[in-house]
Amino acid sequence: MKRFFFSLASAITLLPLSNNQIAIAQEKTIVVSSTTSTEQSGLFDYLLPVFEKKSGIQVKVVAVGTGQALDIGRRGDADVVFVHDKPAEEKFLEEGYSTKRYEVMYNDFVLIGPKSDPAKITGGKDIQAAFQKIASSQSAFVSRGDKSGTNAAELRYWKDAGIAVSPSMDWYKEVGSGMGPALNTASAMNGYILSDRATWLTFKNRGDLAILVQGDPKLFNQYGVMLVNPAKYPQVKKVEGQAFIDWLITKDGQGTIASYKIGGEQLFFPNAKK
Repeated sequence: MKRFFFSLASAITLLPLSNNQIAIAQEKTIVVSSTTSTEQSGLFDYLLPVFEKKSGIQVKVVAVGTGQALDIGRRGDADVVFVHDKPAEEKFLEEGYSTKRYEVMYNDFVLIGPKSDPAKITGGKDIQAAFQKIASSQSAFVSRGDKSGTNAAELRYWKDAGIAVSPSMDWYKEVGSGMGPALNTASAMNGYILSDRATWLTFKNRGDLAILVQGDPKLFNQYGVMLVNPAKYPQVKKVEGQAFIDWLITKDGQGTIASYKIGGEQLFFPNAKK
């Protein structure tokens, strides 16, 4: 019986492929592990159809925090990583998981909070001073707590402000989730939260929240892209993955990024090195 099934399966494999099967076999796809901000802001929905139409390469995005996105790359489960935590990206390079990092675009972080503003930070442009006031007033603060690029930046700001935060503090709440769900929590709690501007602009459930602090140079938020090292993981689609990266940093790709707007406001600013 086992021999019969083997023979039947062998015979099936010898049948000619239909046109549909050939199309599926020839379909070019890559996996990009990226951040929730590029996905939840709507950038990929805008950007990828343009690339796919020009290249014939389909892009499958896994949107998680930057830390998780890089770990996916470390496992060889993605062809390209597209993230926003430069120190973590440089470590990824040093570990040999990629051989080159390309800067693509930037935007900025903003400090969101309730309009009632119990910490009295509205209109400030010093993120460290704002964090110190939030801590001293013990006002509710929501942290993503997910090792994302935004979470990494937030923790740097607390450290630079001389404050050691901990989930054991009543006013500091780690949610372990992406930007959208974390903003929902902040809205429900009327708490403060650090967000990338792009996700905030597309966020609908704002409640009593508003941008209270912005404009500090420290809030600069750079995005980079890297091909996962095919020498380490032979299954990486080197040609297709590099084609995506090359398009992102061309005039066409950079122009497409710049043209993405919400309510007339540009969300990302291309700055690939020429």
